[in-house]
Amino acid sequence: MAKMKYFYLFILLSVSYTVQAQDLIYESGGELTPELSSYNVHHYALDLMIEPADSTVFGSVEVHFDIVNPTNTIALALDPKLSIEKITDNMNGESLRYTRGGQNRTFNIWFPETRQPGESGVVEIHYGGKPVVAANPPWDGGMVWDRTPSGETWAGVACQTIGAWVWWPNKDHPSDRPDSVAIDITMPDDLVVASNGRSRGTTNLEDGYKTWHWFVSTPINNYNVTFNAAPYEVITDTYENVNGGEMEMTFWVLPEFVEEGRQLFPQFADQMRYLEEILGPYPFRADKYGVAHAPYLGMEHQSLIAYGAGFEDGVLFGDPAPFDDLHQHELAHEWWGNMVTVWDWRDFWIHEGFGTYMQALYTEHVSGEENYRAMIRHFEGRISSVSPTAPLQSMTTREVTGGGRGGDIYFKGAVFLHTLRFYLGDEIFFESLRRFAYPDPEMENITDGSHMRHATTDDYLTLVNRLSGEDLSWMFRAYLREAQVPKLRVEKGEEQVSMKWETESGGRFHMPVEVEVDGEIVLVNPEDGVFRLEYEPGAAVTVDPHNRVFMQIAEE
Repeated sequence: MAKMKYFYLFILLSVSYTVQAQDLIYESGGELTPELSSYNVHHYALDLMIEPADSTVFGSVEVHFDIVNPTNTIALALDPKLSIEKITDNMNGESLRYTRGGQNRTFNIWFPETRQPGESGVVEIHYGGKPVVAANPPWDGGMVWDRTPSGETWAGVACQTIGAWVWWPNKDHPSDRPDSVAIDITMPDDLVVASNGRSRGTTNLEDGYKTWHWFVSTPINNYNVTFNAAPYEVITDTYENVNGGEMEMTFWVLPEFVEEGRQLFPQFADQMRYLEEILGPYPFRADKYGVAHAPYLGMEHQSLIAYGAGFEDGVLFGDPAPFDDLHQHELAHEWWGNMVTVWDWRDFWIHEGFGTYMQALYTEHVSGEENYRAMIRHFEGRISSVSPTAPLQSMTTREVTGGGRGGDIYFKGAVFLHTLRFYLGDEIFFESLRRFAYPDPEMENITDGSHMRHATTDDYLTLVNRLSGEDLSWMFRAYLREAQVPKLRVEKGEEQVSMKWETESGGRFHMPVEVEVDGEIVLVNPEDGVFRLEYEPGAAVTVDPHNRVFMQIAEE
C-alpha cells in the first residue's frame, strides 16, 4: 500500500467527520442483541496504514461471517471518532448501507434482502482517523505513541478493558472469536513491526514505507489483536515443548536494552516449561511465542506478549517473587484468557484469577512454601469484596472492573483457588487445572485451534464436582457469587474453642479449618457450620496458622 492512497482517504474522512464522541462510554461486551447474535465471525483481514507522525490509522477490515439466525442487518463496533468511508459487500462488490448511532460504538450494516442461516458473507469496512490514545495503558487503554531512549518511534496498542473497536471495526463480544486473522500493517520502513501469529514476510514500498504481513491461524480474542513497532533488535531461539514439538520463541527488544533482553530471555523458557508441566502444552505452537518490549507495563496479547517491566524481578509482588512475575503473569494468560476464554465478562475472573494464581504456584516452585504464603497474604490485602467476583448477570468490562472492584477478579479469584486447593488436596486440584485447560488429554496434541474454547464459572464447578465426587456449589457461591468473605466467629475458652461459619446469604458452608494446639495441627470439620475443639487448660491455640482458608476471623 502506498502512503498516497491513505493520504487521500484522510482528506475524504476529515471532511465528512461530524461525530462528537465526548460522551462515549469506553467499554466492551454486554448483552448479546439480535443484531450481534444473528451471525458468527470466522475471519478478519486487517489492511492498515499506521502513521506515527500524526497518530492516525487508515485502511480496511474484511469481516468474514456465517449467518446463524435470519436477519437483514448485522452489528459491529467502531469508535465514532473514526470515520467510515464506505462499506462493501465483497461477494458482489456492491456498496452497503450502514447506520451509526451518535455516541454509540455500534453501527449496523443493512443487506438488501434477509440473509438465511447457513449463508456466508464478507463485508469490507474502509475507515480511518485518530484513535483514542491510552491515558494509562494497559488499564486505561487505546493507542500507545511513545519514544525510545534514543528518540525513535515506539508504538503499540492495549485495549482489553475498552475493546478493540477503538482502533478497528469488529464484533464486540467475547463470545465470538474469529478462527483466524490476517494482519497487514504498513509503517515507516525504519521500524520493525511485530504482531500476532506467524510472519508472512514484508513488502517494501517506494515511498519509505514497508508492509508487514502476519497471520494468526488459531482463534483469537479481538482485544488480543495487536502490533508493536520500534527499531527492534530480535532475540530468538527454538523451544522444545513438553510433548516433544518445537516452536519459535522470539523477543523483540529495543537496541538500548539488548543485553538486558539476553539476560532475561532464559526466564521465558523456564516459566514456559513450568506452566506446560502443570497445565499442558503451550496452546499456540502453530504460531509462535513472542514477547515485544513495550512502553507500558504489559499485556497478554496472544503469541506476542507486551513486556515493559524494566527487566526486573518482582515488579508486581516484590520479594516473594524472585523472578520476572510480570512476564509470568502475561504468559499464564496464554492458557487462561487466550486459550480458555469467557463467554461473558461476568466470568472475567477466569482470565485474571487463574492467571494471577500462577504466580503464587511458580513462587512455590522456585522459592518454597513460605514465599508462596507471603504472596497469598499479599493477594488477600488487595481484596475489596464490594461486589460478587462472578456475578450472574451479563457484564461489560467497565461494569466488572469499575467502582473499586476490579482487583477482586485478580486477587479474590486467586485466593479462592488457593482455598479450593486446600479443600481438594493437590492431586485433585492440579488435575482440575489441567482438565479445565484441556478437558481431554488428547486435546493436548492439537494445534489447529480446535482446542480453543469458551468457559464459565459453572463449567469449572461441574469439573471440580466430577473430580471430587462432591457438590461444591456452596463454596463457589460463598466466594464467587456473593460479595462478602465468609466469616469465622471464634470463641476461645480455657479448655475449648468454639467456631461458627457465617456467610452473606446464610447458606450452608462447611469448610474445615486447621487449628494449632501447642504446636500440633488438628483438622477440624464443622457440624452444621459449627466447630468445637477441646484442649488442656492453658494451651496455645491458633486458628488456621498456615493461612489455608480465605476468611474473616472474628474473635469474641
